Amino acid sequence: MRPKLVVDYVVYLIVRLFICTLQATPLSVCAQCSKFLAWLASDVLKIRGKLVDSNLMHAFPELSPEQRKKLARRSWYHLCLMICEIAHAPRKLHDTNWHKHIKMKDIHIQIEQALGRRPVVVLLGHFGNFEVMGYCTGMLGFPTYTVARPLDNPFLHKYLEEFRSATGQIILPKQGSAPYIEEVLNQNGTLALLCDQNAGAKGCWVEFMNRPASYHKAISVFSMTSGAPLVFLYMRRTGGPMQFEFGVEGIYDPATCDEPKGVKEVTQWYNEMLQRVVRRDPDQYWWVHNRWKDDRPAKRREKEKKKLEAAKLASAA
Repeated sequence: MRPKLVVDYVVYLIVRLFICTLQATPLSVCAQCSKFLAWLASDVLKIRGKLVDSNLMHAFPELSPEQRKKLARRSWYHLCLMICEIAHAPRKLHDTNWHKHIKMKDIHIQIEQALGRRPVVVLLGHFGNFEVMGYCTGMLGFPTYTVARPLDNPFLHKYLEEFRSATGQIILPKQGSAPYIEEVLNQNGTLALLCDQNAGAKGCWVEFMNRPASYHKAISVFSMTSGAPLVFLYMRRTGGPMQFEFGVEGIYDPATCDEPKGVKEVTQWYNEMLQRVVRRDPDQYWWVHNRWKDDRPAKRREKEKKKLEAAKLASAA
């Protein structure tokens, strides 16, 4: 066995042991441990501290440094508890008891779309517990096709894919998935996508939380070419561990629009849906995610810099 595979397998065994420990630990204890780990990651080790604080400072300029620090700690608590909930999901969530853990809000909209004779594109962000959402969607009888980048560790990748596909969710590889996606849409299937992945300099740039962010144009193109409605879903924690609200934030249907929207307008629409859910529960967003990578071409950055300088001169005058 090659050295890298040996290392990967050892890492996989450690992760599996950690998951087994979580599964053997009551969720109430996991929640208390998550608070300690959040304090450790945020206040002591300061993991990605500068990035998180910068993200929060731009998104919520009205917050003081101390308020940002508390929000960062709550965000880490959400991430730690999210991992615990994923570990417990296969044992805690079943088709007979899901209603004890999940409250539905406007979900009939999604059901109507899923049962229709048209393809559907479901959008979600790095918000709430989106992994458990995919697990529950399949469990409730609405399997989706999801595009995900394979993990570098093949053993962990297989393990995570087994969890994701346990209730019927089908994972498509990020690279080379275009023909599979086309087939899904042609067969009136449901495609689920994380909409807040950075698309680099060639993406579609719109404002997200007070800063320009790059979005993949393909999401809008899928809807425009297939006529598939875009349904923005979320699953936010409403109280203690494994207590969620599963809802529809909005729906864009190209068939009911008076005037067809272009890529920019459609991207702006689902970006606004994401902003709304994040602002309601900011501690449940992945602020450790480097969402605002400045990959814009130098000319565009220089142009915006000149505009900013001109605005400052005008305000000073």
